[in-house]
Amino acid sequence: MTAKKSFLTGEDLKMCFSLFCCVYGIGTLGMPGNYARAGYAWATIALVLMAAINVYASWCMSKVMMVAPPNVLTFGDLGEWSMGCFGRYAANISQMLVCVMVPIMFLVLGGSILTILFPYSFADSTWIIIMGVTLLPVCLIPTLKEGAGAAAAGALGTVMADAIAVGVLVYNVGSANDGLSAPTPDLSFKQVSTVFGNLALAYGAGIVIPTLQREHSDPSRMPRIIVVTLVIVSTFFLIVAVTGVYEVGCQIPGNLLFAIAGTKLGFVADRGAVALAMLFMQLHISVAFAVVMFPAFYIAERIFLGMHKTKIDRNLRMDAKPLDGSNHLEGTDAVLEEDRRDVEYPHHEAAAEYASTGAYVKAMVVRTIMVVIAVAVAVAWKDKFGELLDFVGASSTATSCMILPLAFYLKTFWRTLSGTEKAAAMFCLIVSVFFAIYVSIVTGETLFGKDAPAGPNFPYCKADFRDIVYTNRSHYKN
Repeated sequence: MTAKKSFLTGEDLKMCFSLFCCVYGIGTLGMPGNYARAGYAWATIALVLMAAINVYASWCMSKVMMVAPPNVLTFGDLGEWSMGCFGRYAANISQMLVCVMVPIMFLVLGGSILTILFPYSFADSTWIIIMGVTLLPVCLIPTLKEGAGAAAAGALGTVMADAIAVGVLVYNVGSANDGLSAPTPDLSFKQVSTVFGNLALAYGAGIVIPTLQREHSDPSRMPRIIVVTLVIVSTFFLIVAVTGVYEVGCQIPGNLLFAIAGTKLGFVADRGAVALAMLFMQLHISVAFAVVMFPAFYIAERIFLGMHKTKIDRNLRMDAKPLDGSNHLEGTDAVLEEDRRDVEYPHHEAAAEYASTGAYVKAMVVRTIMVVIAVAVAVAWKDKFGELLDFVGASSTATSCMILPLAFYLKTFWRTLSGTEKAAAMFCLIVSVFFAIYVSIVTGETLFGKDAPAGPNFPYCKADFRDIVYTNRSHYKN
């Protein structure tokens, strides 16, 4: 008789921790800003809906990985196995965009942080270039295996930065608003819908699930790990959002760190606390930059240098069900889940490829060019961090972590799904596609268009509260 396993084993907890560390990043900085745009009711509905869709989409990706052949190791491999050439290109392009655009946001945020930490030194553009140079050596390491230690440092940095920023905000604004009520936003469909971009960015779990699942000795436990972890992450998101917006209302800036760094909210925070919050977030950026860029390096080396080649057998399913719905697989023996690790596939050792003549030098050139491009784009868009955040979330992150996993799941299991689950999956897919397109267009107009004149200090509020912080009693008394 087989011993019953606990709800989460020690290995499961390691996977939970790694997934938490990968998801809980800079997307948290915009959580209070979501409530500033959409108010408590709509922002909470959006958060719960997006949490449900992302948990389900991530669960779907794990389910598809469970029936894919053992040599399906990356998101692009999964796309090709599920939908052929189209799936491969859709997965690779969307993942490439995520893994390049997110580091660009790291550079923009890092440049702003260093300007605040070291005033009267360099401009933010110079700091962005310096960051690119200092982070490049790590990016040139041939392989970077995911480690819980590095991920833990990055996640701890974000948690501490959020905690300090929220604490500073509540302490300083709370002492000035006794007897006052925080203003509510001036709601509009555009304002509420753009919350989707930040929430999609925050739930970027899809790009790491294939790797984590292949590392687990019992992949069948991954769906539970994903659900438990993302529910905990969603709880953290809700705490940061509600606590951050409670004292300030619609006047909270789109970036939580910027809320405590300046004087827009009518207070000057203790510089030590501000510096500590900034340093913790800079820690996260320094750790996460190379980790997020590495999948993009891998894809680029496969496309431009012909490295990391693999062959995907689209006729093989590990649950003994053929992809075409027939009763047998011609020329291929179906393998049950418990025997999947006995299937013979040539072992792919990425490190060995870089040892061949000239391979590492070529890879180094490709990687350097990609980092240079990221730095150039970061300098060009340094003044549009909020729009960049929402655009990346709504476009590439939503595609790779929500839309494609749902599409792959429906394609793989369509014949065996119940009508209820088909309807639920289609609803999630349609909602994700609609908001991804709409928010990408709205934020893209601002991001790629001409610079608009400076707007009010608090653009999400009603007219009376758009320029002066609501705790300024003398202004509103008159």
